[in-house]
Amino acid sequence: MSHLDIALTAVKSGMLLLGSLIVLLSWKAYRRTGAPALRALSVGFGLVTVGAIAAGVGHQFTSLSLAQSVVIESTLTFLGFAVIIYSLYAE
Repeated sequence: MSHLDIALTAVKSGMLLLGSLIVLLSWKAYRRTGAPALRALSVGFGLVTVGAIAAGVGHQFTSLSLAQSVVIESTLTFLGFAVIIYSLYAE
């Protein structure tokens, strides 16, 4: 395992930890208030987090190329940001 692989694994692990924490906190806020915007916010950050992790897992543990993994990550990040934007306008 090269130094870059170790760095990538460390950064992706940090993203999983922080992304999961954001999802958990926003979901708890949704459950407490019942605000649909907070539910959408939680889903949006969940998609961004899953996209980041899927790219790393896809490249390291499957036969996906780096380019294919980046496309998967970018697609999920795009969808996550779209849901986050929706959450800012939801009532």
